[in-house]
Amino acid sequence: MQVALMLDAFTEFFRQLAADYPRWNFIFFYQEVQAGKIWLGIKYTIFLSIACLMFSVIIGVVGAWLQGSKLRLLRAVVQGYIQLFRNTPPFVQLLFFYFALGQLTPTYSPDGWLEVPIISNVGWAIISLSFFAGAFNVEIFRSGIEAVPESTIEAADSLGMSRLQIYRYVVLPLAFRVSLPALNNNLVNLIKTTTQAFAIAVPELLYQAVTIWNDYPSAQYPAMLLLFVVYVGLVGIMVFGMNRWERKLRIPGYGN
Repeated sequence: MQVALMLDAFTEFFRQLAADYPRWNFIFFYQEVQAGKIWLGIKYTIFLSIACLMFSVIIGVVGAWLQGSKLRLLRAVVQGYIQLFRNTPPFVQLLFFYFALGQLTPTYSPDGWLEVPIISNVGWAIISLSFFAGAFNVEIFRSGIEAVPESTIEAADSLGMSRLQIYRYVVLPLAFRVSLPALNNNLVNLIKTTTQAFAIAVPELLYQAVTIWNDYPSAQYPAMLLLFVVYVGLVGIMVFGMNRWERKLRIPGYGN
C-alpha cells in the first residue's frame, strides 16, 4: 500500500512539474506508454553492450592467437582486419554492414507473405560493433602476450604441451591480467559506441528517447538528461566492476 502511494506521489510530482514548467516534461515518469519505451530502450542498450563485449573479447582472443600463427596468410588476414576496422569510422562500418551486406543475406517469410532478413538490425549492430571493438582487442591481447616471459612459454613447451594448450593454459591467463587496464578502456568506449545503433533503428535508449521528444518536444531536455544519467550509470558500473576484477587478478611486479 505504501509503495503504491509513493508511486502515485512520484508520478503526480512530475505531472505537476510538466504543468508548471513545460520545458521540463518528464513524461516517461508519469505516462505508462512512454515509460515502457524507456525501459525497452534500457533493456536493448544493456543487451547490446553485453553481447558486443562478449563477442569483441572472443574476437580479440582468437585474433591474438592467430597473429602468432606460422602461416603467413593467417597473419596477413588478421593484420588486414585490424587495419581495416581500426582505420575506418565505426558508424560507416555499421552502415556498410546493414545496408550493403544486409542486402546480400537470405530472407525468410515467417507469415508466408512478408520477407524478413535472417539477420535483423539488432544482429547487424552486434556484428558491426563487435568487429570494431575486436580489432582493438586483438592488439590489446597481443601486447599482453608479448609481456609473458619467453622462459615461461619454453617451460610449458618442455612439458610437452601443444601450442594451443600453451596459449590456453599458460599464455592467455597471464596476458589477460596484463591486458586488463587497456581492455577496460576499450570496453567502456564500446558501451558508449552502442548509441550508433540508433542509425539502423535498433530500439535502444537513444532511439527511444528521440521518438519520445519527437512526439513531445517539451520532453527533449528531460530525455537528454535521462540519457546522460543512464549512460553515466552503465559506464560507472562497468568501470567499478573491471577495476575490482583488475585488482583481484593483478600480477605482482606489473603496474602499481
